Amino acid sequence: MTSQNKTIAMWLTTVCATIFAMVVVGGITRLTESGLSMVDWRPVMGVIPPISDAEWAQAFNDYKQFPEYQKINAGMALAEFKSIFYWEFGHRVLGRFIGLVYFVPFLYFLVRKQIPTGYQLKLWIGLLLGGSQGLMGWYMVKSGLIDMPRVSHYRLAAHLGLALIIIAYLFWLVLSLVNVSRQGSSQAFLRGTYLLVGLVILQIVYGAFVAGSHSGYGFNTFPLMNGDFIPDLAFAILPFWHNLFENNAMLQFVHRWVGAAVLLVALILTIKAKQSGSKAIFNAMLMCFCGIVVQFLLGVFTLVYVVPIELASIHQAGACIVVLLLVNLTFRAQLDPQQT
Repeated sequence: MTSQNKTIAMWLTTVCATIFAMVVVGGITRLTESGLSMVDWRPVMGVIPPISDAEWAQAFNDYKQFPEYQKINAGMALAEFKSIFYWEFGHRVLGRFIGLVYFVPFLYFLVRKQIPTGYQLKLWIGLLLGGSQGLMGWYMVKSGLIDMPRVSHYRLAAHLGLALIIIAYLFWLVLSLVNVSRQGSSQAFLRGTYLLVGLVILQIVYGAFVAGSHSGYGFNTFPLMNGDFIPDLAFAILPFWHNLFENNAMLQFVHRWVGAAVLLVALILTIKAKQSGSKAIFNAMLMCFCGIVVQFLLGVFTLVYVVPIELASIHQAGACIVVLLLVNLTFRAQLDPQQT
């Protein structure tokens, strides 16, 4: 590994760390019902919060014009508004900070011609993805400023999913830059890894659906849903397929048992990795399995204790960690293209 590669890798690792912090803060912002407190989008001037009493009064009056105040928080005091405002404000400022942490060093490395061969386009793609995330965040918030005081769970899933795509993409570049060994694995194991990745993606999407629709606040028992494996309510909408996207009971049911499928597939792959004789692959798979076990248990406790902010925030952070562990596993399980 060259010193040039090491410098770029350290920079991208820092960006990944700030994105992880952004995911955590975003989760807390959602859980504290703070995400609709800022009703406009000012990419540049938005880094300055209200300071004077008049500015706070204006921000509060702006908030009062929208459904969340009118339908849920009518009568809220200014002090209460400030507490939710600062969470959303912090979330947005952190997003802008990530942009600076990425763009300024990237521009420096670009001008100084210090970007390793083959990585310039990849880093431009990273910049494009980051910019798209800012737009996606505002697109999500807008959905809660029209009629219903709740963001679309589809847009929430897209916003979270894009954040995890970005951190996974940048982490993959880090692993490539530091020359992490890619010993390859059997085709059967690699297919199993891809299956696990697909299931985790599905699980994250449904996790966002559950969060965005507040589905976790019902059926707070496990493994049965208030005594039933699947309640009749899960089939209440016609045609049936609408239940898979709009029915809170069905959303929670799918999220529960896709999580169990993820756990089972990870266990099987861990056994297969142990039998393969590759210590590197086994260690990567074991870390992934342990992360999935912890994440599964966090999900159960979050459900049973009716979504406390602390547990739910850790659960969302856990999803990000599982994604990074999966990237590490998939990277190592593939054969180095230069060896094919």
